[in-house]
Amino acid sequence: MPDEFLIRAGLAGVGVALAAGPLGSFVIWRRMAYFGDATSHAAILGVALALALNLPVLAGTAIVALAMAGTVSALAGRGWAMDTLLGVIAHSALAFGLVAASQIPGARMGLESWLFGDILAVSRADLWVIWGGAAVVVALLAWRWQALLTCTLNEDLAQSSGLHPGRERLILTLALALTVAVSLKVIGALLIAAMLIIPAAAARIVTRTPESMAATAAGLGALAALGGLFLSFQKDTTAGPSIVAVAAVLFAVLLASGALRRRG
Repeated sequence: MPDEFLIRAGLAGVGVALAAGPLGSFVIWRRMAYFGDATSHAAILGVALALALNLPVLAGTAIVALAMAGTVSALAGRGWAMDTLLGVIAHSALAFGLVAASQIPGARMGLESWLFGDILAVSRADLWVIWGGAAVVVALLAWRWQALLTCTLNEDLAQSSGLHPGRERLILTLALALTVAVSLKVIGALLIAAMLIIPAAAARIVTRTPESMAATAAGLGALAALGGLFLSFQKDTTAGPSIVAVAAVLFAVLLASGALRRRG
């Protein structure tokens, strides 16, 4: 029988995967990979803000993510290149977050866990937060699924159908901010984007419909989480990077098998 902390860690990894899989599919379809990376980097500033003001980390991360999204949208409308804006804002937020955290008593000691995750230290209370956040993200995406798909495929068609692409982008931003916030403890700010992108990219190779891609991405993410934990336990490796490494291996295997099928 596995130890209780391993069971909690496995449940936490699966919870994150359930939210990151479908959301990561939209990140890929809308070519928002850099935005996901920027949001996860900015999460450290949110952590520092929360610690300084005695707020929940979830609240601090969400505030920073939404502020970053608003800033990017405002500046992009003035002709700035999106990749340049995201690069500047993401790395600036990460730097300011690290500097701010270093000035908060006691924060420096736990900084590595926020950067790379500490899934083995997940508590029962953390599980409630992770699964609650994942449930909200999945419910939000399910509720707006068709509208989000339509806006992703063609914004002009969406507008003519009475939809508001800006509102749907805001919903995705909210979902992304919440996913980053609940994933910090598990995978860390520097690796969250990988869990959004890699399982979804792997699922894209073997699926044909948006719904199957989202479901497969969630399944592959859960498999990567459990496989990474097993690797960490067996080889005494760091859990967060091990999870991402397993996800990368799954992507490579599916990519190679897809190439072989096309040749055959």
